[in-house]
Amino acid sequence: MSGRTPSLTPPDDAARPVRHPDAPAPGELLGAHYEYCFGCGHGQPHGLHLEARAGADPDAVAITAEFTVKPEHQGAPGLAHGGVLATALDETLGSLNWLLRVIAVTGRLETDFVRPVPVGTVLHLDAEVTAVAGRKIYSTATGRIGGPDGPVAVRADALFIEVKVDHFIDNGRPEEIKAAMEDPDQVRRARAFEVNP
Repeated sequence: MSGRTPSLTPPDDAARPVRHPDAPAPGELLGAHYEYCFGCGHGQPHGLHLEARAGADPDAVAITAEFTVKPEHQGAPGLAHGGVLATALDETLGSLNWLLRVIAVTGRLETDFVRPVPVGTVLHLDAEVTAVAGRKIYSTATGRIGGPDGPVAVRADALFIEVKVDHFIDNGRPEEIKAAMEDPDQVRRARAFEVNP
């Protein structure tokens, strides 16, 4: 992105990101972290239903993702709402944290809207972590239309902050927190708190 703000520029002593040894395998579908997540959850009727995969390079902290713009995602007639596109970028960037095996939330997200995205379009997203400095995770993403190598439609730079699970427990609505914590499926229970918002 041009004109990146100082808060999205990693410090000189930032470390190169390292994919966790227990991270999903290259090409593995990540699945939804929470059934009702607007970005990736399949229990959200008007959500994005974004599907992300671990990147093919085992040495990179990168993912690919896709979502299809549906009529309920419109802003202007026949075009995706900018907020929906920003959500797709945020969801994709947040999914990178699965490869680091940390719980992190969005601290800052800067987006560039390069071209309109029509309803019916599949948005192809690529994202990678560029640096880590303490609890700060710096990342970037690009969304293309017309295929994975098509023209750029949107792009973003982001700063995620590593947090403890208490962030969600202390700040989430009690009914949803209780339901997630009482889920008998241990995997679903743990994943509900893995990434975002």
